[in-house]
Amino acid sequence: MELNPTEFMEGVPIDGYGTGFFRVGGEVHEGAMLLLPSGRFAWSGFDAAPILAARDQIDIMLIGTGPEMTHIPRDFRDALDEAGIGVESMASGQGCRTYNVLLGEGRRIGAALLPT
Repeated sequence: MELNPTEFMEGVPIDGYGTGFFRVGGEVHEGAMLLLPSGRFAWSGFDAAPILAARDQIDIMLIGTGPEMTHIPRDFRDALDEAGIGVESMASGQGCRTYNVLLGEGRRIGAALLPT
């Protein structure tokens, strides 16, 4: 079997995650984080403003809700929906994996992740 490396055209893949942190591009980020094509940022959790500011760069926003899948606040989801940004919520571990797959496909993707 021959393995071919994945090339990421936009953004940086998530290297790993653990209790309270995410590792992206070899750097450890503690707490919640926001990944957009323009960079990686700390995220205060369910703050739509920085995501809405990037609406021209993304089509789909993955929301990692922590160690388990939970509902996201209705006003947060509504704000993203009204801006034309698709929203998919899931446990943060699943969100990390999904982000990497979609990023590898060249999709216009962002992720907002609460720590596990």
